[in-house]
Amino acid sequence: MKRKTKILFSISMLMIVGLIAIVGSRWTAASGDVDLLKIASVFQTEDIMLEEWTFYAREHLVDLTTEKEVQEYVKELQQKFPGWNWSTSETSDKWKVTAVSPTSKHHTEMLQIMATHTKQPVNAYIVYRVSGNEWNKEMESFFTKEPLKSRLSDIFRGNPTVFSGMKGSISDKIDMALPTVANELLKSFEAKEIEALKEETFMSVSANSPLFSDSIARDMNLQIGIRSEGLGAKTTIVVGTPIITIEY
Repeated sequence: MKRKTKILFSISMLMIVGLIAIVGSRWTAASGDVDLLKIASVFQTEDIMLEEWTFYAREHLVDLTTEKEVQEYVKELQQKFPGWNWSTSETSDKWKVTAVSPTSKHHTEMLQIMATHTKQPVNAYIVYRVSGNEWNKEMESFFTKEPLKSRLSDIFRGNPTVFSGMKGSISDKIDMALPTVANELLKSFEAKEIEALKEETFMSVSANSPLFSDSIARDMNLQIGIRSEGLGAKTTIVVGTPIITIEY
């Protein structure tokens, strides 16, 4: 499946918040095994030109039981990331603190702390997201060397839940049936199909790949989504581990 394609990646925050409460892969600071690198490698091998990608990590702050403790945690993070742009939003039942790094050239880093306005215990989460619109040596270095490990160590109190994903499109000059595209990708990921939903213009495949260690029900640790926009138009491809959390 040699072709040049482009990837448009847009994460639906509402969808992710709901899904991550149930499933996800666990990251440890000592691990250099990043699923996103493996997905990028397959995309590059298949001549899929990366346009955007996202790495998403989230932790439920179960050891913080009061709003004051969460606020103290926010202050600690502000001291660790003084150069980031910090903002706060609040409603009657919850408040959210957002920080965005202004210095990254090849990617965007965002940090969010969300908590409910309850007495005890407070329900709080912290989210760290990295996204970009190109994949290069700088990004590979970010994920394999110190930058990402330092970020996760500074931000999270335990082991965050992690999702990785990429979205792309097959050139409109290539006319391939959706099952053919899916099979090519499964081969590249050395994956075995567990179940699939097949329609005329849409296909979703849940699979197990030895390239990824974490899994959910029925050992699923990889999802591939393919959507055709019609004859002569592009076909969108989405890959996520352990499940797709990308809106497409």
